Amino acid sequence: MKTDFIEIFQTIRAVLQPYATLGFNNRINSETTYDLWSDIEVTIDGKKRNEVYFAAVMIHKGHVGLYYMPVYAEPEMKQIFDPALLKLLKGKSCFHIKKLDEPLLAHIEDALAEGYRLYKEKGWV
Repeated sequence: MKTDFIEIFQTIRAVLQPYATLGFNNRINSETTYDLWSDIEVTIDGKKRNEVYFAAVMIHKGHVGLYYMPVYAEPEMKQIFDPALLKLLKGKSCFHIKKLDEPLLAHIEDALAEGYRLYKEKGWV
């Protein structure tokens, strides 16, 4: 069980990094923040966009935040979250992680894979 925020951040960042080879780009890659964006022109809800936010991980004062944007595209995606992951969801798309074990990491990996599948299906990446 990891409780050190730097270690949690680095572990989740390592899970996110392979997506940078699958069509996402990161804008911030620092010691405390890592994010992924799709730089593709799309129309979402009738609005043209030059980018689509996918996910990010950030160290905060009291937790490590995992920001998961696919829930904005498909609110039903919350149904795929394991209860252990869902209880960490604060608001619509931010998970507050204070402890990270292997099962929770696997749930995060599954959610990211499903989010990638959704973005791919919509042509956003």
